[in-house]
Amino acid sequence: MGQRVRIGVVAPSSFIDPAVPDEVTAFAKARYGGRVELVFDPQCLARHGHFAGTDAERAEGVLRIANDPAIDAVWFARGGYGSCRPAEAILAGLGEAARRKTWMGYSDGGALLAGLYRAGFPHLAHGPLPHDIRRAGGEAAVSRALAWLVDRDPAALDQGLVPGEKVAAFNLTILSQILGTPLEPDLTGHVLMLEEVGEYAYRIDRMMFHLTSNPAIRRVKGIRLGRCYVDDNPTADFAMTAEEIVRFWCERSGIAFLGAADIGHDADNRVVPFGGV
Repeated sequence: MGQRVRIGVVAPSSFIDPAVPDEVTAFAKARYGGRVELVFDPQCLARHGHFAGTDAERAEGVLRIANDPAIDAVWFARGGYGSCRPAEAILAGLGEAARRKTWMGYSDGGALLAGLYRAGFPHLAHGPLPHDIRRAGGEAAVSRALAWLVDRDPAALDQGLVPGEKVAAFNLTILSQILGTPLEPDLTGHVLMLEEVGEYAYRIDRMMFHLTSNPAIRRVKGIRLGRCYVDDNPTADFAMTAEEIVRFWCERSGIAFLGAADIGHDADNRVVPFGGV
């Protein structure tokens, strides 16, 4: 039996379904027995409109878990929107115990992961969330996340990762919106993996224009595209798929298009450690 792992769960973005803590805890216990303990901070069940509590409550919840030396990992409970609002307060309040932890999230949590990466935190990963258990087939996503957090199981990873190659993964909207802010990370020489959900094609086009026009982004090694779930626009047919849009802007900006990535807002979402493997 391996060492016991304590995983703290926080909600820096939107609120979670109240049933999720019990569902994910039961799943982890059935899979790992006493090897894993999930600690859902009470803030996860707070409500303030769309958010999991006020900005201050969300910051306090993250800091409680992150600065607790008895916790081994920080797992974001859900995406949605909101982690950018308390991100600077969170970053300012983190101590050395937080730096030693593994952090995992995706979607809106990418804004906070970006700020952590910029600050030099070494153990960050794009990967499934506890709330993904509510998706069709979501237990597989949660299993994949736990496999990485607990055992660093390489089977949980995007299988296109190349050892020694720097990499980072983001939702396109989130990365586009944090450029030029205190959360923007240095992605020079990285393979940048992108995914998207719930956007019209023309908005993906606009975000790719913004992203690939940024001088810092033009220093990436290349872009890989994960799954993009594009909403139908009831007023216009853009006549380009998400991949065609990304290829277009990569070619125009001189950024290499490096093919597909196995990430997205779905139960098949794979783990991508920031910085590479």
